[in-house]
Amino acid sequence: MPPQTRRSSFPKVVIERDTESEESSSEDEAVEEEEEEEEANVVVPEETIEEEASESKKKGKTPITITLKKVCKVCKKTGHEAGFRGATYIDCPMKPCFLCKMPGHTTMTCPHRVATEYGIVPAPRKNTTTSLEFVFQRQLQPRLPPIKPAYVIPDQVHCAVIRYHSRRVTCLEFHPTNNNILLSGDKKGQLGIWDFGKVHEKTIYGNIHNCILNNMKFNPTNGGSIYAASSDGTISCTDLETGISLSLMNLNPNGWEGPSRWRMLYGLDVNSDKSVVLVADNFGYLYMADMRSNNIISKPTLIHKKGTKVVGLNCNPLQPDLFLSCGNDHFARIWDMRHLEAGSSLYNLEHKRVVSSAYFSPQSGSKILTTSLDNRIRVWDSIFGNLDYPSREIVHSHDFNRYLTAFRAEWDPKDSSESLVVIGRYISENYDGAALHPIDFINISTGQLVAEVMDPNITTISPVNKLHPREDILASGSSRSLFIWRPKKLSNIAQPREEKRILLCGEASKKHTKKHDHNSDDDSDNDIFRGKNKGLKQKKLPLKSSSYSSRKSR
Repeated sequence: MPPQTRRSSFPKVVIERDTESEESSSEDEAVEEEEEEEEANVVVPEETIEEEASESKKKGKTPITITLKKVCKVCKKTGHEAGFRGATYIDCPMKPCFLCKMPGHTTMTCPHRVATEYGIVPAPRKNTTTSLEFVFQRQLQPRLPPIKPAYVIPDQVHCAVIRYHSRRVTCLEFHPTNNNILLSGDKKGQLGIWDFGKVHEKTIYGNIHNCILNNMKFNPTNGGSIYAASSDGTISCTDLETGISLSLMNLNPNGWEGPSRWRMLYGLDVNSDKSVVLVADNFGYLYMADMRSNNIISKPTLIHKKGTKVVGLNCNPLQPDLFLSCGNDHFARIWDMRHLEAGSSLYNLEHKRVVSSAYFSPQSGSKILTTSLDNRIRVWDSIFGNLDYPSREIVHSHDFNRYLTAFRAEWDPKDSSESLVVIGRYISENYDGAALHPIDFINISTGQLVAEVMDPNITTISPVNKLHPREDILASGSSRSLFIWRPKKLSNIAQPREEKRILLCGEASKKHTKKHDHNSDDDSDNDIFRGKNKGLKQKKLPLKSSSYSSRKSR
C-alpha cells in the first residue's frame, strides 16, 4: 500500500498592512476587489459558521495575525517610531523625556542635557546644628585640604587589547601594588590578567567560574590572590600566578534545581579589619566568610526585600563596622555589622528605580554616591547629617542595562577633595558625523561636567570604568575589549610613536592574519573598530599616536 499522509488543517493567517509604508499595485487591488465581491456573494449558513468556530476553539486554532505596520518599540503602538537614528535619540510622544523622565520636552531639547552644571538639582538648605554634624566638622573635615587640586583627566587611549574576552566585560580591578596590572572579569566567568605596561603579556583563566563574574576584590593581606563572586553561586579565591582557585562558598551544591532555587552572587566586598568577605545574592541575603578559615561564619541575613537582587556592597574605609548595600528593591541601606539582623539597617536611602551601585567616599568615608536607573546620580555630603534627602541629584544618561553591564559612577581614589567621579554614557553624541558614547568626568560638588572623553575608533558603549588608585590612568571595558587612557602629554612622553600599543585578540587577530573564527559575543551591539568607515581599522590600529579627542565642559 502506498504510504498515507495525515492532512492537518492550519489556522488562518491574517496579514495587516501599513497603508503608508506598503502600497499595493493596481492589479493586486483589482484581484482583491474581485475576491471580496465573490466572498460577499457567497451565502454561508449560520449553523456551519458556529460549528467551525466551536471546532476551532476546541482544537485551539485561532487566527494568526501578522502585522507589517510600524510599531513603536517603547509603547508598542503604531503610527510612530522611537529609538536611535544615528547619534540622535527620538523620544516616544506617549512617554516623558528619556533622559530626565519629565514630560513636556524631548531628549534632544532636554534642559539637563545642555545645562552648565549638567542637570544638578540642589538639596534644600538644612539645619546643621546636630551634635554629629558638629563632630564631623571638628574632626573629619580638617583632614580634607581646603584648596581643591586641579583635575588631571586621562583623555587619550594609550594602549588597548581588542576582543580580549569572549563575552562582554563585567568588572575591572587594578592590582594593589603593581601599577601595570589590570584584572578583568566577563560574562562567561573568565578572569583576565593583563600587564598593560608590556601590552602583549596577558593571561586568561577560564576554569574558575561557569557564568557571569559579577564582582572581585583583592585580598588585603596577599596581593597575589583575589576573591570573586559569580552568578554560578560560588565565591572563589584565586592565586594569580598559578590560576589555582579555592571555593569559599557554593550556594548550589546540588546543581540546577530550577530558577526559583538557583542562587546567584552579585555584591562583594572585603572587610580587612575583621578579615571577613561579604557577599550578597539574588534573594536579598547577605553571607559572610572568614578569610583565615575560608568558612561561612554566620547564617545568611535578609538585608533587602526578599526575592530581590543585592547588586552592591561597600565597606566604609574608616569605620569598619559600617557598610552599604544596594539592590533591586529601590533602596540603598546603611548597616552596622555589630547589630546585623533583618530590618536593623541604620538608614534606608530610597530611590525611584533600581540602585545599581552605592559607595562611601574613598578617603573620609563620610559621603555617599549612588547610581540609579532613573538617570540620576545622587550624593549625600555627610552620613552624620540628615539622610532623608540627597544633597544633590545629577541627571545623567545611564538608563540601560539589557545586554550591557550596569553603569556605575565611581570615585577617583586619588582626589583628596572627594568630588570627581567617572561614569560611561548611554545616549550617543554626534562627533564630526560619528555616533560615539563618551566617558564622563563629573564634579559632584557642583554637578559640572568636567570632561567627556571619547575615541573615534570606539563606537561601542563603555559601561565599565575604573580609575587607577595611584596614577592618572583610566581603564575602560567596552564590549569584549579593554582600553587604557592616559593624559595626552604623559602618554606622548611615555612611549615612542613607532611602538604598537594596540593588541588584537581572538577573532580580530585571526581576521588580521587572514584566518576565520566563528566565536562572537551575543551581547555586543557593534564590534569595536567596525564602524562605517572601514579605513579606520587599518589606518589607526597599528599606531599608538593616533588623533584622539576629548571635549571639555560646555
